[in-house]
Amino acid sequence: MAILLSVLSMCATLIGGLSAVHMGDRKRLVLGLAAGVMLGVVAFDLMPDALKQDSRIVLGVPVPLLAAVVGFFTVHVIERSMALHTGYEDEFVAHRHNHDFSSLGLLAGAGLVFHSTLDGLSIGFGFQAGAAVGVAVAIAVICHDFADGFNTFTLTTLYGNARTRGLIMLGLDAIAPVVGAIIGTLVRVPAELVGLYLGYFAGFLLYLATADILPEAHAGKPARGPLLCALAGVLAMLAVAALSH
Repeated sequence: MAILLSVLSMCATLIGGLSAVHMGDRKRLVLGLAAGVMLGVVAFDLMPDALKQDSRIVLGVPVPLLAAVVGFFTVHVIERSMALHTGYEDEFVAHRHNHDFSSLGLLAGAGLVFHSTLDGLSIGFGFQAGAAVGVAVAIAVICHDFADGFNTFTLTTLYGNARTRGLIMLGLDAIAPVVGAIIGTLVRVPAELVGLYLGYFAGFLLYLATADILPEAHAGKPARGPLLCALAGVLAMLAVAALSH
């Protein structure tokens, strides 16, 4: 049953990614929506799950929050060391200075693939606790995997990777929940380790959404569309969180 429901999750991921593929030249709107969805995923999905999985406190601060700060500065240091950009006075792409930072897009996509694997693990672990728990977890995963697929393709191609690479990462992201569900029926991952990773990845996504994607969405001629799309993305993820709980 866990594997069957993870296949539905795979379909939701593919639909989300293919939606991003066919957005065409509405790039700024897509980026605004992607940033909003990512912020919603961080606030309403990753961080609550991270704090639930890992309740340890260090220096008076929950460990997942410390991991989020590390994740945030990991991307910042990578970008600074590559001289990725120096400002947003002009179009975002103009400040890339001919550096090859496609690896950053692949890294972000790989993070989402790993997150989807954890989603599959959650389904498997849920069914170990009971059928009702497993179904509830699967519904939550299926609901937000549309956003995962959307963001996987968008992030991978945003940083200079070809559409082919974006589609490959999308395919891996789609398969990941099935793989995770299979593993989740056989082994158990320490909750603290999962919480630590989720916190780290939340900080990673937070930086990409606020420091890279939103500025590019608003680059060029001022428009309300990207802002409205960002707000729509956040509200959509809030609705998903509310429905899944």
